[in-house]
Amino acid sequence: MNSEIKLFGGRSSMKLAEKIAEAYDKPLSEVEVLVFNDGEFQPHLKESVRGHHVFLIQSTIAPSDSIWELLMLIDAAKRASAKYITVIIPYYGYARQDRKDRSRVPIAAKLMANMLVKAGANRLMTMDLHAPQIQGFFDIPVDHLDSSFIFVPYIQGLKLPNLAFASPDAGSANRTRLFAQKCGNAGLVICEKYRKKAGEVAGMTVIGEVKGKNVVIVDDIVDSAGTLTSAAKALMEKGAESVRAICTHPVLSGNAYERVENSALTELVVCDTIPLRQKCTKINVQSVAPLFGKSIKRLLENRSISSLFIQKHS
Repeated sequence: MNSEIKLFGGRSSMKLAEKIAEAYDKPLSEVEVLVFNDGEFQPHLKESVRGHHVFLIQSTIAPSDSIWELLMLIDAAKRASAKYITVIIPYYGYARQDRKDRSRVPIAAKLMANMLVKAGANRLMTMDLHAPQIQGFFDIPVDHLDSSFIFVPYIQGLKLPNLAFASPDAGSANRTRLFAQKCGNAGLVICEKYRKKAGEVAGMTVIGEVKGKNVVIVDDIVDSAGTLTSAAKALMEKGAESVRAICTHPVLSGNAYERVENSALTELVVCDTIPLRQKCTKINVQSVAPLFGKSIKRLLENRSISSLFIQKHS
């Protein structure tokens, strides 16, 4: 089976692609990218893929060149007669634009799906979509991996007394509740934020008892870290013993690193779906490579992937 498989990584996720290939126990195949003087580029698959099942690994992160490069890699594999193309997108960009929340705006998450399928992708493997219903935007199979496989054992290993899980907003309450259930029916807290404008939290209300508790905030994306650090501050002011956070995708834009470093958080635990741009003593990175490696093996063996997940939706 291995001789029929080829794994390639895009430039924005090359380190993660190497780790996934190592977890799957197969060398990563080489991609050469020719960059022209005007910034235009051309990726080249340096190995034959004729008749192979090709896995293309790339998170669609800023800048948008990562998306265009992934589409070009799909096109290159299709034109080189690949038998089947699975696109692995650990972080699916533009997922926050999953609906029209005002007039005359795009649904970019759907546009992304259209482009990937049109380019020639036969299957998508991704992790913790901001909105799970985005799976319905695709007319190809979607394997939606769950970071609870990584985070729940980590939190359990800390053996924190008086554990409680906090949702940074009402929309994340269901996901947070599931984490609480998997960690011995720990307490549940909701932080309700108020914004004056996008990206700026004006106030935070804590709903639930946190005094003397070790609180873990659960979210899928940490972007500006404004909500996260405001929630941590509010929880500590309410008497929490400690506050840490688990967030799958470390977008960490602007001065997010400084906010985290200077915050009340004990630590911020993230996955390596997006590479960190700078160091921060409070950020703890857990790799998703073993989960993706196991998922690739199970996919090729026609075995269940969902059985890997600790978190189960009722």
